[in-house]
Amino acid sequence: MVFPRSLLFLLLQILITPLFTLFALLSFPFHPITRYRIISGWALSVLWLLRVLCGIRMEVRGTENIPRQPCIVLCKHQSAWETIALQKVFPPQVWVLKRELLWLPFFGWGLAMTSPIAIKRSDGREAMKQLLKQGKERLAVGFCVVIFPEGTRIPYGQRGKYKIGGSLLAASSGAPVVPVAHNAGKLWGKKSFLKRPGVITMSIGKPIDPSGLKADEINRQAEEWIEAEVERLG
Repeated sequence: MVFPRSLLFLLLQILITPLFTLFALLSFPFHPITRYRIISGWALSVLWLLRVLCGIRMEVRGTENIPRQPCIVLCKHQSAWETIALQKVFPPQVWVLKRELLWLPFFGWGLAMTSPIAIKRSDGREAMKQLLKQGKERLAVGFCVVIFPEGTRIPYGQRGKYKIGGSLLAASSGAPVVPVAHNAGKLWGKKSFLKRPGVITMSIGKPIDPSGLKADEINRQAEEWIEAEVERLG
């Protein structure tokens, strides 16, 4: 039953995405956070489809660790699931992502309306400058900034190199860093069509105060907590 349920999920996702893209484009005149709240209805709908059709439920631990002020979320990247689930768990947020995603029909157009920090990875130093400048601007508006420090989805059970961009943003802005671990790759793996039923657990760590810390120390603390927690969840 996993295959037909996954196929039905995909078909319905394809059907609802253009509709939410229309809502996203029509929301352009609104404040960026208002636009986000409208557009994030897509993520809530997809989570509902995952639960009803694919039997994927979520358990969230550590919500008391989410700060009241805008923060920088450093999250493990195993699946497409966390890009959706974070929108339900955390306050209004923007993502740091590769610019090419905005070129995708419908999905990318709607994504562009959420005020993302869309970088060209090959730009190197210029991409870092963009991250720091726009990251501070988004934090000032009231957004959390979501960064996947490994840069790309890593297969479940594996570990990627943690890039320092999010920690540099924390050190220069003073915003707290919230580490997030999960085990989504067990049920919805990297680039996997199949979504297997079960419970995905997301664990939110205590905020890391960047005051007096260098970026590499912030990065080290976040990486150690995330990877230890992923192992524990597994």
